[in-house]
Amino acid sequence: MVFLVLLCLSLAVLLGGGYYAYRYAFYSPRKGREDLPVHKGKQYEPHLDTIARLLQTIIDRPCEFVSITSCDGLTLSGRYYHVADGAPLDIAFHGYRSSGLTDFCGGAELSRELGHNLLLVDQRAHGKSQGMTITFGIKERWDVLSWVDYALERFGPDTKILLYGISMGASTVLMASELPLPEAVRGIVADCPYSSPTKIILSVARKMRIPGPVAALFSWAGAKVYGGFDLREADPVRAVKQAGVPILLIHGESDGFVPCDMSGEIQRANPRKVYRCTFPGADHGISFLTDPDRYRHIVQEFSDKVLT
Repeated sequence: MVFLVLLCLSLAVLLGGGYYAYRYAFYSPRKGREDLPVHKGKQYEPHLDTIARLLQTIIDRPCEFVSITSCDGLTLSGRYYHVADGAPLDIAFHGYRSSGLTDFCGGAELSRELGHNLLLVDQRAHGKSQGMTITFGIKERWDVLSWVDYALERFGPDTKILLYGISMGASTVLMASELPLPEAVRGIVADCPYSSPTKIILSVARKMRIPGPVAALFSWAGAKVYGGFDLREADPVRAVKQAGVPILLIHGESDGFVPCDMSGEIQRANPRKVYRCTFPGADHGISFLTDPDRYRHIVQEFSDKVLT
């Protein structure tokens, strides 16, 4: 009897902790989802004028709203920006609880300078896309494949595609690198990716003074029971080992959210396919703002190499 009581109590604690973890880390309510995230923190203060200018530029730029159906039946939305018929296509995936407009306001300008068409995706459970659960790239990696299929069906099988991602979006496109991507996908640019969903959760938990084993157990239970996915199903390090396309990693050396060495771990998994470039003094996701000329040069050099 005592054993049964203890077992029931343990299950109750696990389910209760898992539910809290799910609501905190994975659940995405519809309310306010389409609002543009506000850049908060001292790291953004020197760049607020530049961010405002870039953001207004992309907001004012004409686009076509497009949508697809994911492999599990969700309607996913995006914005398509046309530059030229037959031009390479950049497909961009934003970060956790963010948006394509905010995360790629600088990247959109760079994409246009390169003469590329651009597809800004609303990741599942973000923006106009359906879904209530953020899966840290586990299910989102299959959405990458769906967007690529859409692009090839619309623009033709000879379309040259580059996949771009920032933060969670960067890890998403890296996890997609082990999937059967068409030959049209010529390369991946991943800015400040984490090396695994579990590791980034544990990194955040340490800052919140939550014991690692507790965070790992509750986040796994929350994802599995309430989110319907397994945090351990995929990660960028394992995926990149199998990657068949060239990969450019970019990371700020002063990243206060995703430790810079996480991208180092990814690069070490496949040094023949992966080139890594770090930016001194750059915090999370603002390497472009910290040194735009160097960022442009690195991305253009990579783009020219993989698209020719």
